[in-house]
Amino acid sequence: MLPGAVFSHDSAAAVLGIDRIGPWPTTIDVSGEGIGGSSGRIRRHRRTISSEDVLPWGRHFITSPARTVVDLAAAGFLTGVIAADQALWSRRPGGALTTQSILATFAGAYNGRASATVRRVAAFGRPGADSVRESQSRVLIAHLGFPEPVLQQRFQLQSSYAYTDFWWPEHRHAGEFDGAGKYLDPALLRGRTPQQALLAEKDRGDELRRQVRALSRWRTPSLDQPRLLYDILVNDSLPTRRGRPGR
Repeated sequence: MLPGAVFSHDSAAAVLGIDRIGPWPTTIDVSGEGIGGSSGRIRRHRRTISSEDVLPWGRHFITSPARTVVDLAAAGFLTGVIAADQALWSRRPGGALTTQSILATFAGAYNGRASATVRRVAAFGRPGADSVRESQSRVLIAHLGFPEPVLQQRFQLQSSYAYTDFWWPEHRHAGEFDGAGKYLDPALLRGRTPQQALLAEKDRGDELRRQVRALSRWRTPSLDQPRLLYDILVNDSLPTRRGRPGR
């Protein structure tokens, strides 16, 4: 790759630390004017790239966080929201990669075929989602007609405090995506055994339930089959504007 290449889309996201669901593509995304067609492992996007769109990266460039989100949002709403939430994530080590105002500006200037989707993504993005599965949950919660939740609500526990992924204050209803990583990932276990982590999570849940009217929890299968998440939230008395989805 000659010096001065502009890496974009998923390639820029990987460099920036904007996570995704599923494996990373094996192709490399490059953008710019006057570049050749895609071949082998290089996927080329012919378009004008301004200096405001890029950041230096060694001998090359990457698209800025906001530009990267807009590019990914053009591929689909869910993909875009995950990227937007990741770029806006306020608890990211080192701080958020961009702001909602900057993202809205870049989305407003986008004039491609997916402009409506890009603008919806920019409006829907929030800084509080801690993981891609939480972002996926947000999209599905909205699609299923449930109210928009508060993200990362803090609760004082007996000897510490806890944050719930989702909180509907008017219903005193908390919700959490229960990922397996907290029981299996050494970085999240922090020296504990999986059994100790499971017991600690049970104690945390018991304390939370004493402060809320309902605590709903779900795992990845409930995101892959929307009716499962619908049933969990409805059975826990969270109101919705829509009927139960089909298979």
